Amino acid sequence: MEECLICGAPLVYLIEEESMECAICRKREPSKTRCVRGHYVCSDCHTQGMDSIFSLCLSEDSDDPIRIVCRMMELPFCHMHGPEHHVMAGAALLTAYRNAGGALELETALREIYSRGRAVPGGACGFWGACGAGISAGQFVAIATASTPLAREPWGLSNRMTARALESIGKTGGPRCCKRDTWLAILAAVDFARDELGVTMRRSVPVCSYSSRNRQCIGGRCPFFSGQPERSPA
Repeated sequence: MEECLICGAPLVYLIEEESMECAICRKREPSKTRCVRGHYVCSDCHTQGMDSIFSLCLSEDSDDPIRIVCRMMELPFCHMHGPEHHVMAGAALLTAYRNAGGALELETALREIYSRGRAVPGGACGFWGACGAGISAGQFVAIATASTPLAREPWGLSNRMTARALESIGKTGGPRCCKRDTWLAILAAVDFARDELGVTMRRSVPVCSYSSRNRQCIGGRCPFFSGQPERSPA
């Protein structure tokens, strides 16, 4: 089971922020998340090594974003849950989109999704009402269409993409699973890119192999569940 990166204990999500010291780098900052034993790990330490996605994506020739993101999930930096998924969803989509014929300069696009995705904090799904993976899908469309706050059609497209991804994630229900929500956001974006951007990426549906690592697995309510026994929330 993966929860606290220090001791493996379950996490606690607080209603109000507290000043916490990262157990790895000793940086102190406000947060709503710690484990039941008091350990806190900042986002920078939690996502250390995430820049390895650049070499993976730039050497990738697949037009299947699910396949690409699953490769990212197996890299050492990626945990069961965490804000790294807020970058990975969009990065996999940008890579597959380019490989499917979409017009963009991939390295520039990846650096942009890396910067934007890292700005979405862990826990956004529960505290903001907007899962970071769903936001990442909207960021994918914003980057692919060169959207800005003053754009007309790209502005609308990127917001509609985020809405479609969050609708899919929200319908499945909680508690959160970063793997499930990343896959749902990506599949929504594959359909959206085909219908609205005219770029057809390969659409594969994963079978989850992470249930035993997730204390809050929702079992048969998850569209990617592999058939293992359902777990109750900790």
